[in-house]
Amino acid sequence: MSTCSGPENAKVVVVGSGFAGLAAAAKLVEAGFENVLVLEAKERVGGRAHTTKPFSENVIEVGANWIHGQKGNPLFKIAKEENLLSEGPSTRKNMCQPRSVTPQDYFFKEDGKQVSTKVVDQVTSCFSKLTDKAFDDELKSRHRKLTLGAYLDDAFGEAPLGATEDGRQVFEWCKRNECTDEACSSLYELSASQISNYTALEGEFFNTLGPGGYRAVLDVLWKDLPSGTVQCSAPVKSIQWDLVSGEDQRYPVKVVCENGQSFEADHVIVTVSLGVLKDKATTMFEPSLPEKNLSAIENLGFGIVNKIFLFFEERFWPDDCSGVQLVWKEGPEDKDVYESLSEGETWKKTWFKKITGFDTVARHPTALCGWITGREALYMENLQDSEIGAICVRLLRSFSGWSVPEVSKTLITRWGSDSHVRGSYTFIPDGVNGVEAHKALASPLPPKNKCRGRKHLQVLFAGEATHVNFYTTTHGAYITGVREAERLISYYTD
Repeated sequence: MSTCSGPENAKVVVVGSGFAGLAAAAKLVEAGFENVLVLEAKERVGGRAHTTKPFSENVIEVGANWIHGQKGNPLFKIAKEENLLSEGPSTRKNMCQPRSVTPQDYFFKEDGKQVSTKVVDQVTSCFSKLTDKAFDDELKSRHRKLTLGAYLDDAFGEAPLGATEDGRQVFEWCKRNECTDEACSSLYELSASQISNYTALEGEFFNTLGPGGYRAVLDVLWKDLPSGTVQCSAPVKSIQWDLVSGEDQRYPVKVVCENGQSFEADHVIVTVSLGVLKDKATTMFEPSLPEKNLSAIENLGFGIVNKIFLFFEERFWPDDCSGVQLVWKEGPEDKDVYESLSEGETWKKTWFKKITGFDTVARHPTALCGWITGREALYMENLQDSEIGAICVRLLRSFSGWSVPEVSKTLITRWGSDSHVRGSYTFIPDGVNGVEAHKALASPLPPKNKCRGRKHLQVLFAGEATHVNFYTTTHGAYITGVREAERLISYYTD
């Protein structure tokens, strides 16, 4: 039985103030919970949504960038109701599939020649059809057991374009680009049949936010919380649960911060990233998590996507150009190259080949943004900004042949080294049952069948990695926060 009668007395601690944590807190407060505390390790709220204004009054999204889909998307609804979406011509390119290809993308080969838009168009639309088959669960049985990379190679090999050099090289670019969407190191490490669990919501996939960026959406949740609800710079060290009540122990849960502060609670909602769980789950919980939860944490993938923002004094690309895409003779997602680099450290010498290209940046007319994923992205994090910037300028010069000035400023993300995140978002590695793992990750403690005489719902889990269909997304994170809040609300109302 609960130590308290109703929600107004229940003590809830939420760990993490990303979309999952803020959604959970906002929902609980709205339902009449009066003792809700959010502990945030960073000095800011938002987690992997991080809107900054580093160089002008215009925002740069260091983290989450788009609202994916419209229909049934609670964040799209909030953004629309609060007038936070972007309007106007400068955002048109940003309204199609994320990082999808338009005729405004210039594809250059390393010899400086441009690939014809006709070839680019044919290959990218063929690639989209093939990935759609995997997402829509329409794979032939011989493809179902393959990795996504192996399936794509096999299917593309049957297309006439697969026989041409340009076709094959642009196809490698497509695979490299898909790594950015999936946050994996390589499509040869991703399950082909499992990605059909991911559900894309209907409507423009790609909704760009207005001048306030993602921060404005976070603020909508944050402004409804009583002041003092969120405590920043409070990294959690351990979560003790299943404590036996006694004289000095009224609550089943105790959350201890690294600075020594501790907070007692009836319930804790853990919304830290899968990356942090991978790093700390074995030491963070006392008693330790059940085997089922631990193996889900171990088995799911948590990938790294980094952005390389380059700011120039002036624009050097044509007006109709929305991105410079890099096509290599031997790119890292070419099957033979991938296999030859899988052993040893040679890949580090050519880490920059993983950069897909450089896209224009909304509201920053003289900036470009490069994208990189996986082990190469993590390797890049150890290099100096100046070295990364110089390499990018060299790539832009040698591929495009344009006269590219020196970079005036750079902003480079390092999500992998960020100890409070340790990566970007979740993927399902080949050979892992994603549905099972996401569900295990979401199951509260103590387990339902072992609750006799123990306080129910002591430790709950939310965050994008705990959603079977919307993993990787901000709306997935938000929905799971609401899910766990509702679990507690119904516990006190039933």
